[in-house]
Amino acid sequence: MKFDLRGRPGWGVPAVWSARGRQVLVAALLAAGLASFAGGAGLHAKAWLAQCLIERAWQRSVAAGDPVRPWLWADTRPVGRLVFVRQARQMVVLAGDSGRTLAFGPGHRLQTAPPGAAGNSVISGHRDTHFRLLRELRPGDEVRVQRRDGEWRSYRVTDAQIVDKSRVDLAEDHGRDELTLVTCWPFEALRAGGPQRYVVRARADPRAGLAAGLPTARLDTAGRRP
Repeated sequence: MKFDLRGRPGWGVPAVWSARGRQVLVAALLAAGLASFAGGAGLHAKAWLAQCLIERAWQRSVAAGDPVRPWLWADTRPVGRLVFVRQARQMVVLAGDSGRTLAFGPGHRLQTAPPGAAGNSVISGHRDTHFRLLRELRPGDEVRVQRRDGEWRSYRVTDAQIVDKSRVDLAEDHGRDELTLVTCWPFEALRAGGPQRYVVRARADPRAGLAAGLPTARLDTAGRRP
């Protein structure tokens, strides 16, 4: 005898599911749903759905002290959280900045300092999803970073510039603690991956130390306002 999801005779779903079994089912349905999207709509849908799973994985990572993959077959993991205070938006940062990783969220360049650590931490994101909000940042805006140990650091935006994508000094350590946030330019370009990048720099605020916590900010899933 086979049962449906409510335990009644049905077409083949067991009456009792383990927690892991439910996760596998949800992940499979998610993958199938994402596969049905195409073009720009698919990109936004993937970013929105993935950030929900990534947010959960980040919370579990901080609680456990070890990285947790957001889904079973993920080849990346959450490594930090960004909070843009004035914009009241937050997002989880993933390890690596390959195109595949950036489809799900902003990515940390592995050769640079970890988010919230000493040195220059470089984080990239797509201009039409998560990092669309970079255009709204102004000098003095606060950006908070939650580290893997759960502690927070506060940064202040210092400047923004448009550079050629061949610039290699963006990832250099300048002897100070800072964030370098990178996305494609121009924001309204019809095709992604052009020759220019929009770069925002923010320096650690020594007055805040590690005391800054999480302000009220919605989970940003695609760089859009509510």
